[in-house]
Amino acid sequence: MKALCWMGANKTSVETVPDPQILNPRDAIVRITSTCICGSDLHLYDGFIPTMEQGDILGHEFMGEVVETGNGINKEKLKVGDRVVVPFTIACGNCFFCQRKLWSCCENSNPNYWIAEKLMGYSPSGLFGYTHMLGGYAGGQAQYARVPFADVGPLKIPAEISDDKVIFLSDIFPTGYFGAVNCDIQPGDTVAIWGCGPVGQFAIRSAFMLGAERVIAIDRFDYRLKMAEEGGAETINYEEVDDVVQTLKEMTANIGPDSCMDAVGMEAHGNNFLAFVDRAKQMLMIETDRPTVLRQCIQACRKAGTVSVPGVYSGFADTIPMGAFMNKGLTMKTGQTHMMNYMQPLLERIQNNEIDPSFVISHRVSLDEAPEMYKTFRDKKDHCTKVVLDPWANGKAA
Repeated sequence: MKALCWMGANKTSVETVPDPQILNPRDAIVRITSTCICGSDLHLYDGFIPTMEQGDILGHEFMGEVVETGNGINKEKLKVGDRVVVPFTIACGNCFFCQRKLWSCCENSNPNYWIAEKLMGYSPSGLFGYTHMLGGYAGGQAQYARVPFADVGPLKIPAEISDDKVIFLSDIFPTGYFGAVNCDIQPGDTVAIWGCGPVGQFAIRSAFMLGAERVIAIDRFDYRLKMAEEGGAETINYEEVDDVVQTLKEMTANIGPDSCMDAVGMEAHGNNFLAFVDRAKQMLMIETDRPTVLRQCIQACRKAGTVSVPGVYSGFADTIPMGAFMNKGLTMKTGQTHMMNYMQPLLERIQNNEIDPSFVISHRVSLDEAPEMYKTFRDKKDHCTKVVLDPWANGKAA
C-alpha cells in the first residue's frame, strides 16, 4: 500500500509499504477513504518531538471501511463493511482509566509506556502515528490502517453522511469541544481563545454551544481571523496591538476573560521579547516548548478563572508565571481528548444540522501531494486551514 512516511525533520515521502495485518484478536483493518494533516503533525514534521524513526507512517485523523476483524471482535459492535471514524487515541476499554471514561489515559494501549514514563512519570494512551514514545503505531495517512481495540474506539457512520462532514470527529472537532468543556463555561461567560487554526475554529463554535456570551479569538493571519468572525467571535490580531493582555482587559471592563484557551501549544509565535527568547532556546534545544500563549493565558485570565490547554506540549517550558497562576487562584485543565465521550454526541449535532464541520476544509488533494501540503500548511500559504487527503486518488483529487 501507499503511505506517507516521516523521513527526518522537515522531510516526508510517499512510500510503498507492507499492508497492515491483524496482530491481536481485537484488531481491525480499515480501508481508509479520507485522512487529514493535523496541526500537531507539524510538531513531528518540524522535528520537535522525540522518538520518531525514519519510515514511520504519519497521521492520526482518518476514517474508512472495515475490511477485516480479529476473532475477538463482537460482530454486533463492529463487522466487515462498517463505515467508521477512528479516534486518534487508542483505548482498551477495561483498565482503571477507561472504566472512568478517561480514555486518553488508558493504561494498556501504549506498549512503549516505559519511554513515556521517563519523561512524564506515567504514560498516557497510545496514539496513531505519533512517535514510539506513544506506542509506535502506524498512522492513518495511508491506504489501510490496523486499529487496535477496534471494539472500543471506532464510531459507526451512517452511509448518507459524507466523509467531509464527519472526518473531523477523528480529532479536531472533539478536541475543540473538549477544550471548551475544560473552560467550565457558565451562561454569559467571555472566553478568549488563542489560535484560529482548525482546533481553535471548533473551540470557538463549541464555546457558543456551551453557553458563552462572547468569544474573543487571537491570531495573526487575516484569513483565519475572518473565519473566526464568521463563527461569531470578536478578534484580535496580536501583531497589530501593543499588548494582548492589556487589550483583553480593555475589552472586558478590566476584569479579564472568564476562561482562556491555549489552542496553539508548543510552537507558539509572539511579538514580545520572551517569545523571541523561547524561539532561540527551542532552536538550540535548550527548551522543548515555546509557552508564549500559555503565559498570556495565565496573565490575561480573570481571577479565579480557568485556563484550558488543548494545544500540544511535548516536554519542558521555561518562565511560566506560576506566581500569577497561584495568586490569582486559577484552575488549569489539560489533556489529550477523551474522544469516546464526545464523538457520538457531536455526530448527533452534525445529523441535526447544528454544525457542518466541513467549513474548515481549504484543500482536498491526493496522498501523493501530501509532502508538499505539509509545507503549505506549516508555512500558512495559500490560505491553508485544513488539508484532507484521498489515499486512492492519483494526482490531484477532485
